[in-house]
Amino acid sequence: MEITASLVKELRERTGAGMMECKKALTEAGGDINAAAEALRKSGAAKADKKADRVAAEGRLGLAQDGGKAVLVEINSETDFVANDVNFKNFVDSVAAAALASGAADAEALKTAKLASGETVEEARATAIQKLGENIQIRRLVKVDTTGNVGAYVHTNGKVGVLVDLIGGDVELARGLAMHVAALKPPHNKAADVPAEFVEKEKEIELAKMSEKDKSKPADILEKIIAGKINKIVSEVTLYGQTYVLGDTTVEQVVKAAGADVAGFQLLVVGEGIEKVVEDYAAEVAKAMQV
Repeated sequence: MEITASLVKELRERTGAGMMECKKALTEAGGDINAAAEALRKSGAAKADKKADRVAAEGRLGLAQDGGKAVLVEINSETDFVANDVNFKNFVDSVAAAALASGAADAEALKTAKLASGETVEEARATAIQKLGENIQIRRLVKVDTTGNVGAYVHTNGKVGVLVDLIGGDVELARGLAMHVAALKPPHNKAADVPAEFVEKEKEIELAKMSEKDKSKPADILEKIIAGKINKIVSEVTLYGQTYVLGDTTVEQVVKAAGADVAGFQLLVVGEGIEKVVEDYAAEVAKAMQV
């Protein structure tokens, strides 16, 4: 069968592979476009395996929501250049939609979910790697399923995203709280959520910082001084204790005034916790010149 330009073009649009790769696959498949597409998909999976050890600490977040259900998915790439590529953005959006539709519990379960195209997420990931030339990883998935209001927010750079589960109040307040979490990134929701070991460690630190004169004060006075310092620290690391970014009172006061309660929130920051490889090009060039 003759391998026409239109056939190559169709396979390229279908798989995202390069023109020469498409022509070669079609030739080997005797012009059978389905067989050629399958061969390219397998080739893409092989390439994905080869790139799997490369650090992928950039990327972006995908958000999908339907009423009280919402999901955030973190998908990583090696560079910001690829993270801002329209093909990568489309891939992220399609995976987020699949995550919401499938109800996948985590990133691992999401791999077998189907995209609107009929591909599984894992198959589409292999195709994206082949097309974009970088290691791409679906790292994390968080979700909210509530009868209350969902505050869903992803910053314009696609790297910080938040889901807030607000009981009572309204969608506007929920979104405002999501923006607050994205801006100040509190580790905890309320004072009761702060680990006891954290509080004890902070007490030790505050006591060590005090002068001998203060330490000699009566035990009840000393306890009140320490308690005041700890309350301030706890307020800084909790959503409820922080001053609301869209007002001048604490988040707790704003939420209670609305007759609402924050059941919890999910915060994702792209690349958080991944050790990035720092390239020292000057040292690399100097080393090469010594050889």
